Amino acid sequence: MKNYYDILGVQKNASENEIKTAFRKLAQKYHPDKKGGDEAKFKELSEAYSVLSDKKKRAEYDTYGKTFAGGGPQASAGGFGGFDFSNFQGFGGQGQQFEFDLGDIFGDVFGGGQRRTARGRDISIDLELSFRESIFGAERRVLISKMSTCDICGGTGAKKGTKMMTCPTCNGKGEIRESRNSFFGTFSSSRMCPRCHGRGEVPETPCEGCRGEGVRKREEEIHVVVPSGVEDGEMIRMPGRGEAAPGASAGDLYVKLHVKADPKFSRDGNNLVTSLPIKLTDALLGGEYIAPSLDGSEKITVPAGVPHGEILRVRGKGVPYARGSRGDLLVRVDIEFPKKLSRGARDLIEKLRTEGL
Repeated sequence: MKNYYDILGVQKNASENEIKTAFRKLAQKYHPDKKGGDEAKFKELSEAYSVLSDKKKRAEYDTYGKTFAGGGPQASAGGFGGFDFSNFQGFGGQGQQFEFDLGDIFGDVFGGGQRRTARGRDISIDLELSFRESIFGAERRVLISKMSTCDICGGTGAKKGTKMMTCPTCNGKGEIRESRNSFFGTFSSSRMCPRCHGRGEVPETPCEGCRGEGVRKREEEIHVVVPSGVEDGEMIRMPGRGEAAPGASAGDLYVKLHVKADPKFSRDGNNLVTSLPIKLTDALLGGEYIAPSLDGSEKITVPAGVPHGEILRVRGKGVPYARGSRGDLLVRVDIEFPKKLSRGARDLIEKLRTEGL
């Protein structure tokens, strides 16, 4: 039996946010579009997340070790996912045959069973941001080449002005049913029609752009909205903006963010950190300085006797993290000691020494 908590590397009492964070981290690592990705592992992670991110499915899984609403039954020692064949007349070596549809129970355990809810492929792109854009947010328009809904026929697959007709392969049912003999008897299963892709209709005259598929590879402009306060390596998920598939919903687009380092600023949670070089005399006597800020500049009052490395805080000039709320700007004092002293300066410092300073 699969342990979905172990797959995501979380405890059984993990919060929804912890589960979501764990999935994002692992999905980024094993995504099949990445170098070194693992498609099988990615599917396993997606299966675990689909169950644990759904309150109803998670409750069923915690109680029964399986779900009954799309999570898929888990195999048990008593048979196929706890399914009891003894309730069916004819089972038990009596030589009688029975027929029922296992499509919703076992999927493709008996072969040929293809999921009706096919989905387009997930894709990922990389997006580079300046440090300032990562703090305040940004908007980008990115041109990518992918399988998209055909812009000529609008996804119908039919040439403009022509009609759709009933699929002759499945007679409009969208699926093909097949019967098989097995140790248990005669079983009926179904799979998606390969010609109409589950739609039940095909065009009388195929579209010249997509040849009747309804999708084709083309360049598409994607509008990416980057929220404020993002960090390097974060992923933005855009549902339905991945690759399209005939007769199915599109996959998702994952945008991986790469934040360029800034020579003046670094980040500490919701705070921004910068350094302020000051003279030794101002460190002793105090002074006024202008410190850099992502909002422009800030007037800083340096108190007398400030130690090297002291942090001066400017409220509300850090990273936006909630509506109307921002972190602080932390200004680190960097006292510049002179490398050479004139004779007069040396004499003055010697006098300070005699006074015990």
